[in-house]
Amino acid sequence: MLPSARDIGELTSPDAFLWAVGIEDTFITAAHAKTGRTLDEYELTDHYARWRDDIGLMAQLGVRCARYGVPWHRIQPARNVWSWDFVDQALERMLALHIDPIVDLVHYGLPSWMEQAFLHPDYPHYVAEYASRLADRFRGRLKWYTPLNEPRITAWYCGRLGWWPPYRRSWPGFVELMLAISRGIVETVRALRRVDPGIVPFHVDATDVFETDDPELVAEADTRQELVFLALDLISGRVDPRHPLWDWLRGHGADVKLLESFRRDPLELPIIGVNLYPIFTRKRLLRDRQGRLRIRMPYASGELVETIGRMYFARYGAPLMISETADKGSVDRRLEWLRRSVAAVSTLRAQGVPMVGYTWWPMFALVTWAYRQGHRPLHDHLLQMGLWDLDSDPQGQLARIETPLVGAYRNLVSEGAAAVGRLKRAEALSDRLGA
Repeated sequence: MLPSARDIGELTSPDAFLWAVGIEDTFITAAHAKTGRTLDEYELTDHYARWRDDIGLMAQLGVRCARYGVPWHRIQPARNVWSWDFVDQALERMLALHIDPIVDLVHYGLPSWMEQAFLHPDYPHYVAEYASRLADRFRGRLKWYTPLNEPRITAWYCGRLGWWPPYRRSWPGFVELMLAISRGIVETVRALRRVDPGIVPFHVDATDVFETDDPELVAEADTRQELVFLALDLISGRVDPRHPLWDWLRGHGADVKLLESFRRDPLELPIIGVNLYPIFTRKRLLRDRQGRLRIRMPYASGELVETIGRMYFARYGAPLMISETADKGSVDRRLEWLRRSVAAVSTLRAQGVPMVGYTWWPMFALVTWAYRQGHRPLHDHLLQMGLWDLDSDPQGQLARIETPLVGAYRNLVSEGAAAVGRLKRAEALSDRLGA
């Protein structure tokens, strides 16, 4: 079983390492105003029908843990209605196959009955209630929970871009969403710990590395880089008047009393999950010919992993796990990113950075988010990033097609920590981390 909160220091022993996979589980339940489409990845990839076989594929890899999202909108289809059949069966299947679920409680979307989504005044109470009910059902059997996947990206799409409910389109909207989401994370962790003090909150966010060659954009790049850390800084009580974003937050409507509440009630960060992709994570700021700010995403090398690992460990001093990574395109291209990213993890461990796990995500192809607001058929939106491909037959037959990545990943899993090398100075690191 995955270590509990009392035993989390075990992960920094020289020969400990977690290999994992996950299934893309974005759940946007609100229909798009023009297309009528929603974005439930489990439905679109047939996971609701194929869950038993899909979890069997996890077992074929030999992984001892897997990130697995639970669809809150199906568990609680109405305020006072609860339906646990799918979740009970899926999680029991994983446990029976000796795969410890790392339960993803909220992945962007909420039940449709919650008006204004994350800005509903009772959202923190609702999400805490939902989390505690699930934890109680699996008390003592499930130890790791992600309270909310990628809070910054959630706040961006819900508060700044206006793609998802509650459809805000401004920096004040982003700040308002970020604060509400972070308050929900705090309440969720408190609720989980009341059910089982041994539960490990696995905080996962998207990582970005911002850069620019334009001297006039350095300050903007610095602000964007600080925003990458904002959710973790908030929930761990690091945001005070000395924080680089304090004035920026206040200028965009953040309430001082709310900001101070995070400092009075900080959470520990027992382990941090970093989501990174060579196609998305490197961000370059520039101006176009009309002087408008533009962000490009040049392809990143394996050094990106090293940069992020050192950056997060320097800031938080916590064990780190790659909670999502993959590349898109040909099998050879994906295999090369697997090789490069694993080599980077080895380098970090040799340098004493406690990179304690690696997750290839998604396990099979996902449906791009543009599907919800588009009109093209589903197979046009399949993004092949997995160990298995999904058959893009226009008739909708989404067979799981094994690629050579399956064997390559299975070999890494079978090697355990030997595949990434021993963690340098593990004993000293364990002392630093309070083990």
